[in-house]
Amino acid sequence: MKRKKRSGWAGILFLLPSLAGVSIFVLVPFLDVIRRSFTAAVTGAWVGLANYRTVFANTAFRLAASNTVRFTLACLPLLIVISLALAVLLQSLTFGKNLMKSVYLMPMAVPAASVVLVWKVLFHSRGLLNGLLQKLGFEGIGWMSTDYAFVVLVISYLWKNLGYDMILWMAGLAGIPVEIYEAARVDGAGEWSCFLRITLPNLKSSLYTITVLSFLNSFKAFREAWLVAGDYPHQSMYLLQHLYSNWFRDMSFDKISAAAVVTALIVFVLIMLLQKAWDGAE
Repeated sequence: MKRKKRSGWAGILFLLPSLAGVSIFVLVPFLDVIRRSFTAAVTGAWVGLANYRTVFANTAFRLAASNTVRFTLACLPLLIVISLALAVLLQSLTFGKNLMKSVYLMPMAVPAASVVLVWKVLFHSRGLLNGLLQKLGFEGIGWMSTDYAFVVLVISYLWKNLGYDMILWMAGLAGIPVEIYEAARVDGAGEWSCFLRITLPNLKSSLYTITVLSFLNSFKAFREAWLVAGDYPHQSMYLLQHLYSNWFRDMSFDKISAAAVVTALIVFVLIMLLQKAWDGAE
C-alpha cells in the first residue's frame, strides 16, 4: 500500500514541472484571453457579448472561417489516405526504406523562407509552371491571383506534412504482429483482404492520433501563405490566421480575443466528438 502511494506521488512530482509550465504559459494566458473577450480593447470596460456579436457580423471573419473549414475538409482526407498508402508501400520495401523516410521527412526540415522561394519560382505569373504551359501551347495561369491559390495552399500543406504522418502510420504498422498476416495468407487471404481485415482494424488508435495531429497542423499552414501573398491574399486562401494578423496589427484585441475563444471552443468540441466516435467504434 505504501509503495502504491509512493509511486503515485512520484508520478505527480514527475508531471508537476510540465503541468506548471503549461499552466503558466498556456492556461493562465488563455484565461486572460477569455476575460479580454468580454471587455473593450482600449478602456477595458465590460461589454458582455458585444465583441462576439461584432465578430460574427464581420464579413472578413465569415470568409476566413469558411475558407479555413474548406481547407481542413480538403486537406485531412487527402493527407490521411496518401500518407497511409505511402506507409504501407514503404513498409513492404526491403531496401532503401530509411532513405525514403528521410526524403519524405525533408520538407519538415526545410526553412519557411526556402519554401516561399520555391513557391515564387514555381507559381509566379512568369514562373516555371507558366513557362512550361506556354511552351506546350497553353495560356499561363494566375496561380496566386485566382481560385488556384487555394489549390496551391493545399499542395503546400500536403507536401509539408506528408512525411510526418507517414512515419506515424509506419509506427502503427510496425506494432501489428507479422504472424497474423502469415496465418491469414496460409488460409488463402490476399493482400487486399489482409489490408481490410487486419491492417485497418489494428490502426484505429493510430488513425485517431494522426487525425487530431493533422487537424491541428492545418492551422500552421498560414506562415508560408502569408510570406508569399502578404496580409491580403486571394480571397480563396484568406484564412483565420490572416484575419488575426490583421486585427493584431490594428490592435483590435477585443475582436481577436473573442474569435480566439470561439475557435478554441470549436476545436475542443470537434476533438471530443472525434474521440467519442473512436471510442464507440472500438
